[in-house]
Amino acid sequence: MKRDREVLRSPFLAAVVAAALLPIWVLAAAKQQNHHLQRGIGDKKLTFGTDGQFKILQVADMHYGNGKTTPCKNVLPSQFATCSDLNTTAFVRRMIEAEKPNLIVFTGDNIYGFDVTNAAKSLNEAFAPAIASNIPWAAVLGNHDQQSDLSREGVMKHIVGLKNTLAQVNPLDQDAIDGFGNYNLEVAGVEGFSFENKSVLNLYFLDSGDYSTVPSIGRYGWIKPSQQYWFERTSAKLQKAYMSKPLPQKAPAPGIAYFHIPLPEFASFDSSNFTGVKQEGISSASVNSGFFTTMVAAGDVKAVFIGHDHLNDFCGELTGINLCYAGGFGYHAYGKAGWDRRARVVVANLEKTVKGGWGAVKSIKTWKRLDDEHLTAIDGQVLWSKSSVGMRRKKPVGGN
Repeated sequence: MKRDREVLRSPFLAAVVAAALLPIWVLAAAKQQNHHLQRGIGDKKLTFGTDGQFKILQVADMHYGNGKTTPCKNVLPSQFATCSDLNTTAFVRRMIEAEKPNLIVFTGDNIYGFDVTNAAKSLNEAFAPAIASNIPWAAVLGNHDQQSDLSREGVMKHIVGLKNTLAQVNPLDQDAIDGFGNYNLEVAGVEGFSFENKSVLNLYFLDSGDYSTVPSIGRYGWIKPSQQYWFERTSAKLQKAYMSKPLPQKAPAPGIAYFHIPLPEFASFDSSNFTGVKQEGISSASVNSGFFTTMVAAGDVKAVFIGHDHLNDFCGELTGINLCYAGGFGYHAYGKAGWDRRARVVVANLEKTVKGGWGAVKSIKTWKRLDDEHLTAIDGQVLWSKSSVGMRRKKPVGGN
């Protein structure tokens, strides 16, 4: 059982579900305030490296508390006496050094608010390895980030004010949107080559909420109509730009989505059609707001990466979209003694052009690393390739 989940599982009539899906408008921070909060790297352009790769390190569920005084959960008896939040910090540093990513993405429950005495201080410490690395990083919120002395909006504003982040409080071009931390990032091709001014990989970040605010519906939040409208509009705009001159393309650039809480569709798999493990139930919202269908209709998203259920780390493909857990990362998060904490890595590779340059994205691959002595890489797989759309193939772990 998930340790902190709400257990209400009431049946819902169609009318109740319909009511639950009505937008609950939350005014975002003012445009000027959002722009003012954006510091550090600011509008720095993300680009593929000269090796034709763009690598993303996903860190899910750090559950950071108060540092060295915060005990670990679900570790071996021999580990307990010396284990704290500092083990989480050390793992982040090891992963950054081992993988040298182009972008670090934190997918929520970055801090565990119930046990935090000063949210700003804990956020600073939780993200410190990313800040110190001078690597661009982004973050979304989970369901525990706001349970201390900062509101959900306050937490996101604090994150956006930190050095080297590309996170945004909310889109600058949409005043009213649910949640905090809905934004997109564009990744251009290799500088000096033909795709240097086109986004060849699009990253979408969404606030999947915390808990339901509808009295008749229990459990977790969901991605609302206002957010889906923003996603649809943003996806359409990016596709139009990619398929227009110069260098008009015949198909959209691939997209990747990051948020915290799983969609109900994550329950579509069994051990025969996913890579990884499923060791607990899918803690999605009790209603299906239709975001998976929205992504399928948009046509560009190839993979979704989440956290929330720490004992699941699988990837499964459904209707052309890979639905992937990262697996629990943090040591103050619930886990399983003897089952290593882990992180997920995603690499997009560009194709070589006839003239020896770099073109569009050729493939998207992933693997996980364990926080063991050797940072063991496991479950390497191809999520998407331009030449074989929809095909999922295994390949050597950690390969490029």
